[in-house]
Amino acid sequence: MAQTASKTNAKGKQSTSSTQKKDNSKTPAASKVIDGFTIEGEVTGFADGTGIALLNGQTGAPESETTIKANHFSLRGKVDAPEFKIVMVDKKPPYLTIFLDNSQVKVSGTKEAFDKSNVTGSATHNDFIALNLALAPYQKVFAENAPYDAAAIAGALQVTEDFVQKNPASFITPLAIIRHSQLADDPFKTEALFNQLTPAVKNSAMGSYVAQQVTDAKRNAIGTVLADFTQADTTGNPFTLASLRGKYVLIDFWASWCRPCRQENPNVVANFEKFKDKNFTVLGVSLDKAKPAWIDAIHMDGLNWPHVSDLQGWANDVAKQFQIQSIPQNFLIGPDGKIIAKNLRGPALEQKLTQLLQ
Repeated sequence: MAQTASKTNAKGKQSTSSTQKKDNSKTPAASKVIDGFTIEGEVTGFADGTGIALLNGQTGAPESETTIKANHFSLRGKVDAPEFKIVMVDKKPPYLTIFLDNSQVKVSGTKEAFDKSNVTGSATHNDFIALNLALAPYQKVFAENAPYDAAAIAGALQVTEDFVQKNPASFITPLAIIRHSQLADDPFKTEALFNQLTPAVKNSAMGSYVAQQVTDAKRNAIGTVLADFTQADTTGNPFTLASLRGKYVLIDFWASWCRPCRQENPNVVANFEKFKDKNFTVLGVSLDKAKPAWIDAIHMDGLNWPHVSDLQGWANDVAKQFQIQSIPQNFLIGPDGKIIAKNLRGPALEQKLTQLLQ
């Protein structure tokens, strides 16, 4: 499997002027590879003059533009480190994704299947293809609301772990760790895989993202006991999380003014009604400031479970305790108070509760 590595030219002592001249003649070609990239494309089906652009993979901003002439195009640029880029024709999909490094890349394809064009010349893109091929038999486990498949999950985890061990210097390897984390949801295992990476890869955009995900996940890690808290309920009386010990509890951070929260509420209500007789309940923690709006939303949405708030908005003490910086967010804890899952929304909530309670 190809690994990302910088190419260097041999450096030898020059004994004659003819050797000096010969080396200088090679310098421009060598620097082309090291100092930037070229994308030479051969694509059929597009009219001459059709625009084509290289876009930033994160922002979508154009970084290089040209036109197709006689089925050919050429794009040039430079990346500080290998990263995703998008090649788009005529400002509309389908588009081609390339994991680009500073090398000479060739693209071969057709208008009918431009997004499936063949890409060669980028070692990092080769790694991208290799990872995708290795994970292809297990793609179903990454789909939203995928049914639980222990064997497929185990296979995907093994593939990603093997990829990390074999390719610590590849700028694609953080993507393998991200895939692993999506399935394992274990920040300590994610951190152990991350620590195998070379410094350059750790400091890349995707590497930095993995590092931040580890930091965030370790704050309230799966399997740890969620710290207890007490806050006033809707009647002004103190309500303590520990009073629900022995039940499965969804601690739901929301607010009456939060539109995504209100949109998610019917799903939470449906699951509460389905599982409330199976040792499950919900505890709402509101980031409201106005008590009337809070109470009205509870009644309007039919949220028939305990609710607490100190009516301090984003300064809510419980939200600060768990470093909640966006809502909706939730923790699902077990009868022993340990965190089972986080941020279960939509069908994922029912799937997890079904797995636990049926």
